[in-house]
Amino acid sequence: MSETNYKVREQDLIRSDISAYLKRHEEKDMLRFLTCGSVDDGKSTLIGRLLYDSQMIYEDQLAAVMKDSKVHGTTNDDFDPALLTDGLKAEREQGITIDVAYRYFSTEKRSFIICDAPGHEQYTRNMATGASHCDVAIVLIDARHGVMPQTKRHSFIASLLGIRHLIIAVNKMDAVDYDQDVFEKIRKDYLSFAAKFQDVNIHFLPISALKGDNVVDRSENMDWFDGRPLLSYLEAIEISADRNLIDLRFPVQYVLRPDLNFRGFSGTVVSGIMRKGDSVIVNPSGKKAKIKSIETYNGEIPEAFAPMAVTVTTDEEVDISRGDVLSHPNNRPHVESGFDATVVWMHETPLQSGRNYLLKTTTQTVPVTLDGVRYRFDINNLGREDSTELEMNEIGRVGFTAHRPFSFDNYSRNRKTGSFILIDTVTNATLAAGMIIRQRVEEKKTVSGPRNVNWEKGQVSRDERNTLMGHAPQTLWLTGLSGSGKSTIAQVLEAKLVAAGKKAYILDGDNIRHGLNQDLSFTPEDRKENIRRIAEVASLMNDAGLIVITAFISPYQEDREQAREIINGAADESESRFHEIFVDTPLEVCEARDVKGLYSKARAGEIKNFTGVTAPYEAPENPELKVSTDGQTPASCADFILQELKLLD
Repeated sequence: MSETNYKVREQDLIRSDISAYLKRHEEKDMLRFLTCGSVDDGKSTLIGRLLYDSQMIYEDQLAAVMKDSKVHGTTNDDFDPALLTDGLKAEREQGITIDVAYRYFSTEKRSFIICDAPGHEQYTRNMATGASHCDVAIVLIDARHGVMPQTKRHSFIASLLGIRHLIIAVNKMDAVDYDQDVFEKIRKDYLSFAAKFQDVNIHFLPISALKGDNVVDRSENMDWFDGRPLLSYLEAIEISADRNLIDLRFPVQYVLRPDLNFRGFSGTVVSGIMRKGDSVIVNPSGKKAKIKSIETYNGEIPEAFAPMAVTVTTDEEVDISRGDVLSHPNNRPHVESGFDATVVWMHETPLQSGRNYLLKTTTQTVPVTLDGVRYRFDINNLGREDSTELEMNEIGRVGFTAHRPFSFDNYSRNRKTGSFILIDTVTNATLAAGMIIRQRVEEKKTVSGPRNVNWEKGQVSRDERNTLMGHAPQTLWLTGLSGSGKSTIAQVLEAKLVAAGKKAYILDGDNIRHGLNQDLSFTPEDRKENIRRIAEVASLMNDAGLIVITAFISPYQEDREQAREIINGAADESESRFHEIFVDTPLEVCEARDVKGLYSKARAGEIKNFTGVTAPYEAPENPELKVSTDGQTPASCADFILQELKLLD
């Protein structure tokens, strides 16, 4: 159905049945996308073209834009689509975007919220603010100029903020005579820069926002491009898998006491699912209770999920206040005081070590001290540079110590509970936006471990040990379902490494449970402890200079992240010992093998908490490598791992 016919049908429905019209739009999927890039790459023009060609502009708006196009436009008195989003007087006069502009439009398949970000470097903080709420980023590149520094900065910030879908729109193709070679060169240049992006899907599209080529309709001027136009791609892009429905996080915003007979806790479910009767734990206090009811304006409901705003009551009178976070007992956020974060500095006054700030995340506000800048990023090549401070619009990794433990997640795990802003304690100005990388392992060991016990350093340095071994220590962490082929691949890896003169050893899941972990069951709590112990052993073996190969189901993402933190925590800042390798063999293939007869026993109820049947497996979100023994031999998988990690060089 064309957009014209769709709009006519919608108008008929408004006249005949407004309730049906509203319900139809309420049930549509919503996509939030950002337009970003360098100055004058055509961001506002693209949005205006989308709205115009999809017929989502009121007649009085269009008349006003036509009038302003003759006064302020940049198109020689022709229709200037950019003026649809540039609402400030200064923006129209200068022909630039200064503030973030939001627009809404809808098609038959989907509803959209557009965030138009400014391109000037001095407004980078505005772009970061807009990007934090978006699912997709459209990065525009002027075909005449190619990849610019601000293109790289915006792309990097989008990837840091967890946007997993980047659409690289090479704009103004009409200005280069729709030359395919220009498009391909820009594509190659951008991919060279973006090679270090992790877990990001990149799609390239040649367009002319001013002329409308490949925006809503396919371009007749670029028959060499066989992809879909932009709007069609936006309607089809799948984002449901990006949403976290596993980890329940309910930050309490307000304690509701309308009378003596009711005490509820109001807030927004930022991730996960909460059901009536669920056991929950209050973070950071650790108090436990059960959900007695979930209340809304329209009455009680049986369950709530992100991003619903609800009020919950508990079966016990536990102390819950604003800033507390409710979670499931076996899936808690980190409750720590020390952590590292990637920070986008947004203020004219540089970030300085030793200063105190206020950190606000969800409904919590915590005083923190800035321990120091670990490094800052070189935007041109994504390399790291030594620095003791961050200037305005610079990005770096920073260490913090909170004045009291608070609840948070790694940003890669949960965008809501892993993000924060820094506030000046005197002026209340917002200074920075941050994404928590991980809690600092050395601080966690100090807090949870025995007191008065210090780590003793030997007289043999790491470099001396590496020279003795002939290689650097590594941990190859193989994770996957039972029967996926982890142990077989691990055995092949060990044999090939030893044959090449490398010092390697396997830590296998079954072998470890015969001794070190024989006291542990397969409950979620014991699985967590099982992985923690293995990570500590692997870290010690790495300190000895060995290459460690582990083969564990390790079903929970949080546990694998903790293993990464433990193993990398003892390494140099520039060194990463931990390599997560996902043996991505389908469940039906693993079950068909059923080498140990475990799946059949689990299906018969003879084995409880069996991963893939009666217990969940959380596939890695961002593994270093992915292999599968479905169609590949263990030997070929091992060869691929060795080649990619350059372990035989």
